Amino acid sequence: MSMITEDSHIREILAQVRRIAVIGLSSKADRPSHGVAQAMMEEGYQIVPVNPNENQVLGENAFPDLRHITGMVDMVDVFRAPEHVPEIVDACIARSVRVLWLQEGVVHEAAAKKAADAGIDVIMDRCMLKEYRRLLG
Repeated sequence: MSMITEDSHIREILAQVRRIAVIGLSSKADRPSHGVAQAMMEEGYQIVPVNPNENQVLGENAFPDLRHITGMVDMVDVFRAPEHVPEIVDACIARSVRVLWLQEGVVHEAAAKKAADAGIDVIMDRCMLKEYRRLLG
């Protein structure tokens, strides 16, 4: 497990994961998190909204944080400011999440290294939807 940059590995991850927790998912249709999550749902992924300020997003019940999600999640996708990443990494480690995806502009080298050292595949500073469309679309 490590920092993932190779297209072949990103393609493999996107082909394998099914249930994605989206941290910072907003119900506001003009927000990037909403557009990406909606498009990924249309591609067949199950989206789990994680946002303490939402009850439901895209027809799915929202959870206040990773700890409260029921069932497994294959990937955690982060739409939060970089300063929130260390606590998200700790929650990912506690849940044994396999993949952590930090969206474009979400860069936290130390937290990403901690996640990778804990056996989590980390993709940082990339848009999941753009990568999906580029590699599998």
